Amino acid sequence: MSRDPVRVLHVCTVDMSLRYLLANQLRFLQRRGYDVVGVSNPGPDVPWLRSQGLRHVPVAMTRSFSPVADAVALLDLVRVFRRERPTIVHTHNPKPGLLGQIAARMAGVPVVVNTLHGFYFHEHMRPLPRRFYVLMEQLAAAQSDHILSQNPEDLRTAIDEHIAPAERIELLGNGIDLQRFRPDAVGADVVRATRAACGFSNDDIVVGFVGRLVQEKGVVELFEAVAQLRARHPRLRLLVVGPVDTDKADALSPERAVDLGVADITHFAGLRQDMPALYAAMDVFVLPSWREGFPRSPMEAAAMARPVVATDIRGCREVVQHGVTGLLTPLRDAEGLAHALGQLVDDPARRAAMGRAGRSTAEQRFDEQLVFAKVAATYEHLLRRRT
Repeated sequence: MSRDPVRVLHVCTVDMSLRYLLANQLRFLQRRGYDVVGVSNPGPDVPWLRSQGLRHVPVAMTRSFSPVADAVALLDLVRVFRRERPTIVHTHNPKPGLLGQIAARMAGVPVVVNTLHGFYFHEHMRPLPRRFYVLMEQLAAAQSDHILSQNPEDLRTAIDEHIAPAERIELLGNGIDLQRFRPDAVGADVVRATRAACGFSNDDIVVGFVGRLVQEKGVVELFEAVAQLRARHPRLRLLVVGPVDTDKADALSPERAVDLGVADITHFAGLRQDMPALYAAMDVFVLPSWREGFPRSPMEAAAMARPVVATDIRGCREVVQHGVTGLLTPLRDAEGLAHALGQLVDDPARRAAMGRAGRSTAEQRFDEQLVFAKVAATYEHLLRRRT
């Protein structure tokens, strides 16, 4: 008599995360025989998830902290978990990590796993709010059977801050689809067409950013840095790929580029599906973020043989080898960012060398299949421990 498949609920704030960050992992788990369900806010990506054979359960959650909305979301998650009766709840992103782990225990879920995609708190935060977020992480992590950290710095922080003991947390890493993101996957004609669609020529030097348009992604510093560089580099252009995140208090609109004097050389591409072509259209990739776990976009850019400029913070340091695959710059420092970008804008040979090194690093360290196998092995270990 065959055993029913083990049901796993993956919990994110938004359906976009299920599609763009987790879909390949969820399909991998399905192929391993798991009954996989996605839980998130309802949204425009839900039909796509269903078209891929992934069941979705809607639960309203906000990305920003809101005591009333968070309490409602917590109770909704408890109801969903009791109705769905999963064997495993696997939470992602900071907010579902906080709410989902607590709700899973309240609902009596047998196995609770959390992936650390980064912490809300960071080394530059004021002491009082930092302590609050640490306490919240401690409360949530106490409900989890196992925690998977995407980067070693977060793992060490979790242990040092007494969020989780060493025996309940391990390094997962992060990865991407190396077959999709490879330089030879995009021909020169596609690069020309992509640039032309953005209003750029082949002679332009294109700096590209991929991410949500929010202040904590360093978008303002990026605009300020490009404004500093443009007089010296008349062919400089900026390509911004990603949505305006209206759910966040620090959301920015494209109008900010007007205020900072770079709108005329900036193309806002919005949320796109043709990411390999967009990376191929860039000369330099930049992510001046304030807080990251193990960011996907610089991995994708590196896999496409593009040099990466990023802030010297947890997560970004895992992707960028300073001086080898790109450059690390001080946090919230537009002048330092301009200096780093200027070095690469001025030096095509260095860009090419860093791009080659980035692709080599991606092949060695950023293969998503290794990450998926580790997740499955974690499940199997925890399930065996229950029997």
